[in-house]
Amino acid sequence: MAFEFVGMLPFILLIVVAVWQCVLIGYAYSLVGNAADEAAREGAVHGDAACDAAGRKYISGGWDNVTVNCTPSGNLYKATVSMNLRVLFRGFDIGVPITGHGGSLNELEED
Repeated sequence: MAFEFVGMLPFILLIVVAVWQCVLIGYAYSLVGNAADEAAREGAVHGDAACDAAGRKYISGGWDNVTVNCTPSGNLYKATVSMNLRVLFRGFDIGVPITGHGGSLNELEED
């Protein structure tokens, strides 16, 4: 019995690591999507600086290479937030960007 367990242990650990990475990818997509939505809402009301600040506020400091792009486009204010995907835990950045897009009705008053 112990021999079978020792033989299966690497496979069990590999499955746990694979599930952890899948959860991490899903969480990252959820973070950038929410950050982009919040950035677009803030930018639509308060402008570009508020958009950038809101996009970074909703991404924790543990993620690498966070970029926020805010662009008013007619009646729609768009925000794009991206960050690099990590493998397993902080520090192992593989350079694969994860991007979220958000938009909100532009409420800025023009002079």
